[in-house]
Amino acid sequence: MTPLPVSPDNEAQGSFWRSLRFFSVYRLAIALLFLVAVLVGGDALSLGTQDVQLFRRVAAVYLLCAAGFLIALIRRPRRFNFQLSVQVAVDVVALTLMMFASGGQKSGIAMLLLVVVAGAGLVGQGRMTLFYAALASVAMLLEEGWRALTLDADPADFVRTGIISIAFFGTSIVARLLARRVVTNEALARERGRELNDQLRISERIISDMEDGVLVVDGEGKLRLLNPQAAELLDAPADATDLGTLSPILAMRHAAWSRQGGETAEMLRPTDGRLLRVRYLPPAEIGGNALIYLEDMERVQSQAQQLKLAALGRLTANMAHEIRNPLAAISHAAELLAEEDIDPLRQRLARIIHDNTGRLNRLVTEVLELGRRDRAQPETLRWQVFVSGFIEEFVLHDASAGSRVSIGEADIELRFDRGHLYRVLWNLLGNALRHASAVPGAIRIEARWTAVPGRVELHIVDDGPGIDAPMRGQVFEPFFTTHGAGTGLGLYIARELCEASGARLELMDDGPGAHFRITAEGGACP
Repeated sequence: MTPLPVSPDNEAQGSFWRSLRFFSVYRLAIALLFLVAVLVGGDALSLGTQDVQLFRRVAAVYLLCAAGFLIALIRRPRRFNFQLSVQVAVDVVALTLMMFASGGQKSGIAMLLLVVVAGAGLVGQGRMTLFYAALASVAMLLEEGWRALTLDADPADFVRTGIISIAFFGTSIVARLLARRVVTNEALARERGRELNDQLRISERIISDMEDGVLVVDGEGKLRLLNPQAAELLDAPADATDLGTLSPILAMRHAAWSRQGGETAEMLRPTDGRLLRVRYLPPAEIGGNALIYLEDMERVQSQAQQLKLAALGRLTANMAHEIRNPLAAISHAAELLAEEDIDPLRQRLARIIHDNTGRLNRLVTEVLELGRRDRAQPETLRWQVFVSGFIEEFVLHDASAGSRVSIGEADIELRFDRGHLYRVLWNLLGNALRHASAVPGAIRIEARWTAVPGRVELHIVDDGPGIDAPMRGQVFEPFFTTHGAGTGLGLYIARELCEASGARLELMDDGPGAHFRITAEGGACP
């Protein structure tokens, strides 16, 4: 006998218990039918013709046992094989006694024993199915033998009993083979179902995380699938169910493409002005679902631009190294000429050379600084400790910063490359000191927490005239400057250094002065 461990979490075992419950419901229905039939019209139905009192008592006990078995299965599903064996034994005994009380196998009750053997073979497992067939056969032979000893019996009845017994064994073997095949197929289907569910979850995650939009549309234009990127690219609700509601232009183009068929792609600009590359893929079969891919061409162009800028940055960094040495030589030579020559005109020309070489040297230094953005090493910085040391050093460069710059009292921890943050603050504070007034506290540096967990903000605000609206979109562009001696790379490099540490530098539109915000990874101080 093969043991069947019971576990509520075991899906295969659960199917066996469900089958046994159905078997118990069938038993309860048969017992109730027999009891009602013998009480209402036993004589007309030839039930209990030989001993009606025995039939009634057995039917009543059989009904009580059937109800008890069903309750036990529902409340205490334990020891599967034991419960099945007890139930089959009760079935065989009760049906044999009712068959004896009804005149033997001629009553037809023997066919119900065949159903019991078949049901036990389908529900049970292992060699116990043959035991159930043997039990039913022995019961039939005992019933026929007792009838032959106590009552008149036809010898041909033994032949019919033997045939029925053979049918018991044949039925049990066939039911066992069918049950084994069903169990194997059920386990295979369950495994395939788990694999399919895993594949579906993986596919849904991939589609959800794709940078491109994905739409699945049926033949009537109804949406079967819409990933978040598609809803964002089309500026439409994510719960849209109709392509026309999602994007009327795309619905019109899809209808035109459906009449032609075949894979095709086109450029489409929805109402918000974003340029999209739309690719249509026909369904695999007639009437199936079509695929529509949406690709943001602005993102593609931005990525291409970033690659170009990266290549250009490496090129300019290499060129800067080559320029710096001859530039230093020119500057040194100009200083020597200014010291040795007393002619005012030549001294003036030497100063011009010296000033311009100094400006070129600053430009080269900033280009080299830009090339170091990829070597960021973020660390956890205590804000108040860092900014105190920074201000002390900055005051040596500009003494007015000691009174004109005020530091907020809030303290935070942030993840940032120390050298990069130093460079960013130096640039922002230098610009603020250049444009702010001379009153104490004209420039404020504040640290704040955000509503998003794990993110903090740094705010640099001055009381200067601010940045004109037409120039706000250009302040972070390379080589854009309003200062005659500036290189135009300061804010561009500051933003690039922030991005290298996973932060973001923004210009806020809440004047009148300039207000820059740095959003970085961090949190409250422990």
